[in-house]
Amino acid sequence: MSHPRALDHLVLPVRSLEAARADYERLGFLVAPEARHPFGTSNACVFLADGTYLEPLAVYSREMALEAERAGNVFVARDQAFRFRVGEAGLSAIGMKSANAAEDDAAYRRQGLSGGPILSFARKVKQKDGSETEAAFHLAFAADLRSPDFFAFNCERVNAAPFPPAPDHANGVTGLKAVVLSEENPSDFQYFLEAVLGQRDGRAHSFGLTFEAANMVVEVLTPAGLVALHDVINPRSGRGLLGEGLIFRVRNLAETEKCLKDRQVSFVRNNGRLVTRPAEAGRLFFAFEE
Repeated sequence: MSHPRALDHLVLPVRSLEAARADYERLGFLVAPEARHPFGTSNACVFLADGTYLEPLAVYSREMALEAERAGNVFVARDQAFRFRVGEAGLSAIGMKSANAAEDDAAYRRQGLSGGPILSFARKVKQKDGSETEAAFHLAFAADLRSPDFFAFNCERVNAAPFPPAPDHANGVTGLKAVVLSEENPSDFQYFLEAVLGQRDGRAHSFGLTFEAANMVVEVLTPAGLVALHDVINPRSGRGLLGEGLIFRVRNLAETEKCLKDRQVSFVRNNGRLVTRPAEAGRLFFAFEE
């Protein structure tokens, strides 16, 4: 029986938080203040009304990151590998909500899908009034060695630090509808994605696989599927899962279109969506639909 998990957040490596902030704000998103991890990386998150968020991730201290990698920090090691292989822009990981990371880690180990030891850490979170709270996390990792450029983890929040309220984004975005991945033969990664998403009722079709998690959809498409469904001009070649795009829900598409035009963001219409490619997102497309 399937027990679909809910998405917590997406990890989006970037070259610099300053450039990423400018890019996201130009798209009409409100971006949270910078927050630093104790292992050399930092983020400036985009919180959405559906309880998910985007995590643009930069490296503020290469020395700390390398030290953490040598000490066995899976999150940093995978981030460094992504930057080396793919570049400093894209989608490197999907994080699912967890009530018990230790149990999830044990399950991944039984299934032969463990991505490495649990990572536990805490960091300060600055609130709008200037006060600070501490947010703490346990991450349980899942990975497939055949897919070096994409991994997953379950994220357990281990204290009662308040989740930041979702802002009213100028582009009208209310949540994340779908994550689009690519792979030459999507069925090769069906077992991995079933385990990560808690969904054993994935739908196979001529262009790949579609999984419905508790609060969003994951599409894994062939290069031909990327062209047919999302009008990707130069589909990738090579094996392994790779992030290709994000599809956002919006209140009103006309409102979103006006926002993008006012900010001189170039976009195209495709299948009832507005599609753009932010400079700091690498190969990813961002699509907006009602």
